Amino acid sequence: MKKNDWKKREGVVYSTDPGFAFQYSGGAERGALPPDRQQLRIELDRSGRSGKQVTLVSGFVGAAPDREKLCKHLKTQCGVGGSVKDGNILLQGDMRKKVGDWLAKSGYRIRVI
Repeated sequence: MKKNDWKKREGVVYSTDPGFAFQYSGGAERGALPPDRQQLRIELDRSGRSGKQVTLVSGFVGAAPDREKLCKHLKTQCGVGGSVKDGNILLQGDMRKKVGDWLAKSGYRIRVI
């Protein structure tokens, strides 16, 4: 199976240097802020989902594993499915009340929209 690492290269098309080794720009993610310094936005979203409702939690500052961990806690707490996409946490259905209560109890600053 062919490894397509060339798709991750930004701006390099071809190099004639035989010793050239591409350096990936692995953007370092910031460490997670403590919950009392996080400002999370909770909103209900239907756009592009055929009218189905999802609860969107945005504004989390931290690495991807921390975001995944928070998503797992929220899914367990609400008893619904969900995922992390584009840095936002998506939960199935209208779970604004449950998510807001759990995040506030956990020490996060929240804004329900």
